[in-house]
Amino acid sequence: VVQLALHDHGAGLARAVLQERFGVENCIIGKLDTTDVDAYKAALEAFWNASGLQLNVLFNNAGIAPVDDFEKITLDRHYRTIDVNLKGVINGFHLALPYLIRTPDARVISMCSASGIYGAPGLSVYSATKFAVRGLTESLNVEWDRHGIRVMDIMPLFVNTPMVRQFEFPPQTVKNMGVRLTAEDIAAVVWKGATRPGWMTPVHFYPGIQTFLMHLLTKITPSFLNRIAVKKLSGY
Repeated sequence: VVQLALHDHGAGLARAVLQERFGVENCIIGKLDTTDVDAYKAALEAFWNASGLQLNVLFNNAGIAPVDDFEKITLDRHYRTIDVNLKGVINGFHLALPYLIRTPDARVISMCSASGIYGAPGLSVYSATKFAVRGLTESLNVEWDRHGIRVMDIMPLFVNTPMVRQFEFPPQTVKNMGVRLTAEDIAAVVWKGATRPGWMTPVHFYPGIQTFLMHLLTKITPSFLNRIAVKKLSGY
């Protein structure tokens, strides 16, 4: 098990959770900026050596979400969103591949978003990065089949996490649809993706009935109706 904590006190908290709730004793805990290639290389190498030369699952979870009208968010913040949400995930894929190839039945699970199903007003660049993660997942799921590596992602609606709770300007979509998913719900889906036989794992997971219905409706309803629904839900 590896936990990458983002705050100075996070390592101790993560270790306590792993030990007390899950009985995990053999773990590595540290801090990682996924946009820092050298740091990412060092973290992967350290984990590889400590795990007995195996990397069964890479959980690609990198994301920030500035919320506001597109033009009100500075270019610097837009670029930072791309650096973290897209480049951080690309770094994970690229740098972990040599280790994944050498591990039988290895998997990559990326944290995507329902905003990768249909563009999310007020979260435009965040949404764009999640479309990119979705595209990467689909293409590498096919490409890396030759390596025996299964690639998938998780595409939830809003999850009750610090990122969502600390939105400076909560999107109207949050108010209209609510926040119905918890971190534990997502962890359960990650566990499914990590442990199920490969033939039972889809390319995309849609946690929660709201997310699944959103995915289904965008497939079966005309595009103009999807646009109207998104416009109404987002308040634009």
